[in-house]
Amino acid sequence: MKYDPIKKSLGIVFNATPVLRIVFYRLLDLLLLRAWHIRKELKIWAAKNQQPLQILDAGSGFGQYSYYMSKLNPAYKITGTDIKEEQIFDCSLFFSKINKAEQVSFEYADLTQFVQNETYNLILSVDVMEHIEADTVVFDNFYKSMKPGGMLLISTPSDKGGSDVHDDHEHSFIDEHVRDGYNMDDITLKLKNAGFSKVEARYSYGTSGSLAWKLSMKYPIIMLNASKLFFILLPFYYVLTYPFAFILNYIDVNSNHNEGTGLIVKAVK
Repeated sequence: MKYDPIKKSLGIVFNATPVLRIVFYRLLDLLLLRAWHIRKELKIWAAKNQQPLQILDAGSGFGQYSYYMSKLNPAYKITGTDIKEEQIFDCSLFFSKINKAEQVSFEYADLTQFVQNETYNLILSVDVMEHIEADTVVFDNFYKSMKPGGMLLISTPSDKGGSDVHDDHEHSFIDEHVRDGYNMDDITLKLKNAGFSKVEARYSYGTSGSLAWKLSMKYPIIMLNASKLFFILLPFYYVLTYPFAFILNYIDVNSNHNEGTGLIVKAVK
């Protein structure tokens, strides 16, 4: 399933004005379960780190997490990087229009080559590592780029059905993924081998979250890949299904899961 063409179509619509882009961010925050988990972790981190700090949004995409972190504390200095130049341009233009360009900046970067020695107090990587084959190189670069005591926060699919893959004969639901998901022990070992002294990993997208993902993301993406005309029907679809997805997201983010199709990983230097 191709996801990038849908993202480009959404970008065209919501880039029209800053207000529309902020509305888009709010919609992503509501719809994406990973955003619920990441915002929860960022709130916990920000409560303990209120001084001026440097943050790297590694694989910043639409810039919704950079925007969220800029609202958490105006003293944070945030750098967003992405390998897609159109995303960098759109984000830079938006943050300039809302007068946040001095706090939040964006630049093109290949994470397999990007190193800023001991610069960042927090590095955020949301649904990025499943797109990168040379993951150990990126983990090494993250470690080198982080200040002592800094934290790396990762959201990525797990090998327990992540990318909607449940056996060896299935393929990732998202064509752009180079791996279906991480084994919890495997990603923990890779981060420790990179030098991180403390690594914590937990499952997200348990039973409730996986169902919410199907309702709020999988089925709409399937419809939009079939025809762009489904953009017209989406508001009516979400009016019917989102109340259920909201409850399921809430349950998932406030529960402990023995298994799940997603992973939330924290690593400290």
